[in-house]
Amino acid sequence: MLDFLNEANWWCLLLLLILVFLLGWFLSKWTLKNKYKSELEECNRENTRLRNTGNAKAKTIFSSPSVSDDQQPGNKIKAIKTRDHGGIAVTNNDITEKEAPTLNFDSFGKADASQKDDLKLISGVGPFIEEKLNGIGIFTFDQISRFTKEDIDTVTELIKFFPGRIERDQWTKQANKLKDQK
Repeated sequence: MLDFLNEANWWCLLLLLILVFLLGWFLSKWTLKNKYKSELEECNRENTRLRNTGNAKAKTIFSSPSVSDDQQPGNKIKAIKTRDHGGIAVTNNDITEKEAPTLNFDSFGKADASQKDDLKLISGVGPFIEEKLNGIGIFTFDQISRFTKEDIDTVTELIKFFPGRIERDQWTKQANKLKDQK
């Protein structure tokens, strides 16, 4: 009789372990499903926000093969491959580089590295963009606060930054405030 009770305890223990394993397995599946579901909903919300933005440059019409180019209204985006998978530059003889524009320093003034302000204090300017701005001769809040529309377009093209970002983040207003606080 003692052997039977010992054997029954082992079977109960085995059954209990199987039940605990199955419970853990189902709970992990349920948790991962909920995690990915919330991330998918977040992506959908972000896509909807981007689609509903009032920025004209964000609204782009992609051409379809059934509609000719002259029937397609609005802006079009044409992607040109410039880098390979390994980050190696792709050369294409059909791509012609247009001449880089030059800045009109007469409109917003010249500065050098000795007068340098911490441009990262402007929202939308990180270390990478600050380095690009310094590379084209923009070092101070005073310079940025005096930007005209033409200057903004030229700077955007020179630093190869997101078009319209300087206006959206209002770099000139931010620079004006930071210049006054100095």
